[in-house]
Amino acid sequence: MTEAFICDATRTPIGRFGGSLAHVRADDLAAHPIRALIDRNPSLDPAAIDDVILGCANQAGEDNRNVARMAALLAGLPVSVGGSTINRLCASGADAVGTAARAIRAGDIDIAIAGGVESMTRAPLVMAKAETAFQRSAKIEDTTIGWRFVNPKMLEQYGTASMPETAENVSEAYGVNREDQDRYALQSQERAAKAQAAGFFAEEITPIEVLDAKRKPFNFVRDEHPRETSLEALAKLKSIVRQGGTITAGNASGVNDGAAAMFVASEAAARRNGLTPHARVLGMATAGVEPKMMGIGPVPASRKLMARLGLAIDDFDLVEINEAFASQVVASVRELGVDPASPRLNPQGGAIALGHPLGMSGARLVMTAAHALEKTGGRRALVTMCIGVGQGLAMALERV
Repeated sequence: MTEAFICDATRTPIGRFGGSLAHVRADDLAAHPIRALIDRNPSLDPAAIDDVILGCANQAGEDNRNVARMAALLAGLPVSVGGSTINRLCASGADAVGTAARAIRAGDIDIAIAGGVESMTRAPLVMAKAETAFQRSAKIEDTTIGWRFVNPKMLEQYGTASMPETAENVSEAYGVNREDQDRYALQSQERAAKAQAAGFFAEEITPIEVLDAKRKPFNFVRDEHPRETSLEALAKLKSIVRQGGTITAGNASGVNDGAAAMFVASEAAARRNGLTPHARVLGMATAGVEPKMMGIGPVPASRKLMARLGLAIDDFDLVEINEAFASQVVASVRELGVDPASPRLNPQGGAIALGHPLGMSGARLVMTAAHALEKTGGRRALVTMCIGVGQGLAMALERV
């Protein structure tokens, strides 16, 4: 079977909700890292790219009508290069990378650009069409995150717990208390700050020119979601779900904007096009869990993948798990046999500090994992995420 490799990869800085990327459309945002990949790999003929596959969780606004195809065209790729947009909610970007890798391993394609995008700031308010003639009422839904236009059957059978509510459910079921969560959140912030100071993320980022609050252009170069904090400050934050709850704005991921892209190629295609393979994609697996317990999804997905590959958790030098909420990270890694304070777990911090642009995050995790393996000389990385409506995804990488 042909093997698939992660080659050159880049991303935008991650913007806060309403922050530096607020004036950038999602399709333009997605085009930026694609254009950067083409510009810095002049020996590659863009017409040789078989497909552009991007993850995007919203697709209700400027990211509608197949944002991957729009971004490919806006980036200047030939019209002969197709594009496809994948929606597996929070894991969309990782699924895009895994889908490209599967196609290469199957021999259907040789090289693709894969990644993800999300502009949560620009997610629109939407309204359903009238159901009756002369209807005089309308309900407006916010598409930024979470449920909308709920099917009554879904509500009856599975409930429609919000993301923070699912995090509370995991906290209760797996005994992850408030202190556990705040301690993990602080760890994420401290590790991200250390990685930023060392220039780790600068090596991943392609700066983007944006407009400031006065509509003047400036070069946006650095993730803007991380913030200094302390256990004392985190402990003062109120629960965002219910009285006496444990989920706060401090131990949850952010609502953010960003885009990422990378070349995924066979060894022969990489050689032909002057690309350097950095990590081999060993495989990807998904699994389902109860929607109200979506945060525990990384556990069955990772176990499924490891069983298929004949690997154990200790065979991974690095574990990159998406930090949707500290409660689900702590619960998941404990179940998988990893200490939440382990230096091999999210050593550069995660979404609690960096932010979580839904469709981008999975691709960012893959990129960061491949980057970290090269930096440390580690052999294998596990990338895993929980997914809304009750799923988990896991991917295994091996340094080359």
